[in-house]
Amino acid sequence: MSVTERSVSDTQTAYVEQGSDAYADDIYSEDGSIRADFLDHVDSAIDAGDVEVLADAVSHLHESELGDLIETLEAEQRLKLVGLLGDRFDFSSLTEVDEAIRLDIVEALPNEQVAIALQALDSDDAVYILEDLGEDDQAEILAKLPFTERIRLRRSLDYPEESAGRRMQTEFVAVPPYWSVGQTIDYLRDSEDLPQTFAQIFVIDPTFHLVGAVDLDRILRTPRPVRIEEIMRETRHAIPAETDQEEAAQLFEQYDLLSAAVVDENERLVGVLTIDDVVDVIQEEAEEDLKRLGGVGDEELSDTVIETTKSRFLWLLINLATAVLASVVIGLFDATISQMVALAVLMPIVASMGGNAGTQTMTVAVRALATRDIDIYNAARIIRRELTVGFINGVVFAAVLGLVAALWFWNIPLGGVIAAAMVLNMVSAALAGILIPLLLDRFGIDPAIASSVFVTTVTDIVGFFAFLGLAAWWFGI
Repeated sequence: MSVTERSVSDTQTAYVEQGSDAYADDIYSEDGSIRADFLDHVDSAIDAGDVEVLADAVSHLHESELGDLIETLEAEQRLKLVGLLGDRFDFSSLTEVDEAIRLDIVEALPNEQVAIALQALDSDDAVYILEDLGEDDQAEILAKLPFTERIRLRRSLDYPEESAGRRMQTEFVAVPPYWSVGQTIDYLRDSEDLPQTFAQIFVIDPTFHLVGAVDLDRILRTPRPVRIEEIMRETRHAIPAETDQEEAAQLFEQYDLLSAAVVDENERLVGVLTIDDVVDVIQEEAEEDLKRLGGVGDEELSDTVIETTKSRFLWLLINLATAVLASVVIGLFDATISQMVALAVLMPIVASMGGNAGTQTMTVAVRALATRDIDIYNAARIIRRELTVGFINGVVFAAVLGLVAALWFWNIPLGGVIAAAMVLNMVSAALAGILIPLLLDRFGIDPAIASSVFVTTVTDIVGFFAFLGLAAWWFGI
């Protein structure tokens, strides 16, 4: 046995002797990955088909920790883990993994088993798992659920993807306004059909229209005889179920909400959106914008080679077209370049600096549009600011690059030409970086998807044309 194998074996033996408490505090290494000894122990239990050891190893894990473990395991091991644990597998952990992994696991299980597992989850988690499945599988699983649960989930699934209605939890606490605080407290103590956690009690009329809300701390501090309508407050931030999840998240951020009522088109209470779901939304939207700026769409690390290739192909094809367009501009000055080789050496610098400057402005603009920090009232001021920044940076770098070029090729006029081109391109980059996202947003096109390719095209074309055109004019070639 090698030293490494003996070390792993000794660690696994120690784990078995100490029990799962050996890793109850932290299963992660210093770099944030799953600890190798813990992963080896789980792998060994899976390979041996030892259900009790496996269950003991993962029973203390939080759903997010179990999700990280599932993502770390090989595809075959994931399915074996779920199969061995059976009813003891925590299905809520599937909300913490990539969509591709979640689909692989759920589609490998009998629909009857999935239906049983979903009954133990909060409605928002159940919808999160169901929404990725095909319509036939959805219908079959829903048909196996109790009538009330089936209606709740079907209603959530009827709302648009990435809407508040899809993210809401349909379990909530609602009472009539004429109840006393004492009645409400007794109801909370005696009822078995309540959410596991909640921070607000909603007040509704007989037709289920939302009237107001009361925080739990207010109820606990109020004498029992006081009526709910006397201490409730109006719910000024009720969220329509059709609202995009990103807009709902912005409301939470703006008003420091912990939870918010979700209402249908008739202002009737249908669910509640909680801060834990909103945090997930914020993270998802930020990741989505970042990926779109890089041209990788909704790509996940778990995607196959074919899926990854497809998601990147169109973006690369568009970039090829823009690169050809930039080359056409260069081709207009082939005679100029052939007579002055220094131009070929220096022109990529101008285009590159403009591209980087444009990307900086574009990134700020796209994020500001996503968070609604740019509007009709401050757009002009921000455009002026970016123009000024572009001009100042252009002048500074023009001086530096002009001096370098003049000394490099012992040609002062050439330094002046590239300096002038640098100023023009940096100003153009600033304009393109702010105006292109604004225009795309104005016409209903997601600026995170399309801005980058347009900004890069503008800076390349302007950079090449300005530098080569000025050179041809100044040197008469």
